[in-house]
Amino acid sequence: MAWHKRKNTMQRCGWVTHDPVYLAYHDDEWGRPQRDKQALFEMLCLEGQQAGLSWITVLKKRQNYRAAFHQFEPQAIAQMDDQDIAQLMQNSGIIRHPGKIAAIIANARAMLAMEAKGEDFAHFVWQFVDNQPVVNHVADYKQSPTTSAQAIALSKALKTRGFKFIGPTICYSFMQACGLINDHQTNCFCHPDNI
Repeated sequence: MAWHKRKNTMQRCGWVTHDPVYLAYHDDEWGRPQRDKQALFEMLCLEGQQAGLSWITVLKKRQNYRAAFHQFEPQAIAQMDDQDIAQLMQNSGIIRHPGKIAAIIANARAMLAMEAKGEDFAHFVWQFVDNQPVVNHVADYKQSPTTSAQAIALSKALKTRGFKFIGPTICYSFMQACGLINDHQTNCFCHPDNI
């Protein structure tokens, strides 16, 4: 049996739908340790866009965000201004919320300011879990926490550096997405105990 056919019959986390975009995200990305600073930056920004919305809404607009925000290249985003925000407010391919759009620009500037001071963004983020993924053991995704001491600390540290739309819940979702915290259900084929 081909891998993709076996994959379709495997047990997954309860939050996953049959949507191909969601399946690919769960199976290939969510909870897998990400250490590339630009990929981490992208995910932090996208998680901020989710505030008040479902994740699938943002996930389905991801390619549009990449096109609108220079493939999440911080140097290019940091050059964006009020005129760019006004133009992006007309872009139906992204979430048209002026605060969320401005937050991506502010976050790019904050990340560049960190790096100008010698702080590597990836190292900075991973230090909140002592550079090792936290592996939780929950049988049902509904038992997963929505924040943690690490997420609260990360949120505070990011806020002091000028980041926006990065409260503790958003930071926890970011940490889950980028594999700093692995919250795959214990019966999910992606949980480390099942690999």
